[in-house]
Amino acid sequence: MTRRLILMRHAKSSWDNPALDDHERPLNPRGKRSAVALGKWLSDKGHTPDIVLCSTATRTRETLDGLRLGVVPIKYLDALYHASTMVMLETLRDHGAGQCVLIVTHNPGCADFADRIVTAPPAHDRFFDYPTGATLVADLPIENWEDADFHSGAVVDFVIPRELTD
Repeated sequence: MTRRLILMRHAKSSWDNPALDDHERPLNPRGKRSAVALGKWLSDKGHTPDIVLCSTATRTRETLDGLRLGVVPIKYLDALYHASTMVMLETLRDHGAGQCVLIVTHNPGCADFADRIVTAPPAHDRFFDYPTGATLVADLPIENWEDADFHSGAVVDFVIPRELTD
């Protein structure tokens, strides 16, 4: 049995208002376009989550909205806001459900988690810096999300928005 993990860093956010708290920063126009493109990519590839675990930050919520996933259960979790790798793994174990989980979160934890969850990285020059909107799809050889662990996932797909919008 396998479970599928989709790990997405939020799309490009706006820095137009320097007085705005980091948690409240929205997406910029490019980020909004990227979110829609990522949603289309997920749909075209058949990567359909059964549940979404999303940081409570404005930019992650707006990224999720742009994906246009339809009716999918969503858990907004404060713990995913700038989460460490261990917190991300614990969150997946505690809140993962169904066959496929989408996590929408932030760097640097997102990049580190992506690197640590797979057995081997994809052959992509942007995988290790995990730019905004970067999305990893990996299959884990587990029956229950509680059994998720590092260095177990097989890469299925990896994409960055620039490959979808340029």
